[in-house]
Amino acid sequence: MNLPIQINDEIVIPAELIQVSAVRSSGPGGQNVNKVATCIELRFNPAICPQLPVHVVSRLLEAARNRLDAEGCIIVTSQKYREQYRNLLDACDKLKSMIEKALNPPAIRRPTKPTKASKAKRVATKRQNSGKKANRRRPTDYDDDE
Repeated sequence: MNLPIQINDEIVIPAELIQVSAVRSSGPGGQNVNKVATCIELRFNPAICPQLPVHVVSRLLEAARNRLDAEGCIIVTSQKYREQYRNLLDACDKLKSMIEKALNPPAIRRPTKPTKASKAKRVATKRQNSGKKANRRRPTDYDDDE
């Protein structure tokens, strides 16, 4: 039932590192849901996979922290279809997309400074709002001591 997962040209996850089990699907569906185990639960421990580099494993574990169990295995489930095999392929695709996303390093954020024009626009807007609110105030009586 296990299939090796081809991530790219260099990385192939062997079938021995993937544990697959079929469980009953949740939700409505009548007697078919109660009798047939079509939901697929796929477990994969990236820490013991020699094909994945260490930095990819750390990014993958960080991205999948809500899917981890106590042993550090990533749990992927699929109950989208009514056939076990299609759910297995769907779960493998989900795992493959997670690993592909972890292979790409995150973009480095380069802080930027506001331009002169944006600073001037901000000051002009503040001055305009200040004038608006000043016009709303009640005029005060000044006693001129001249």
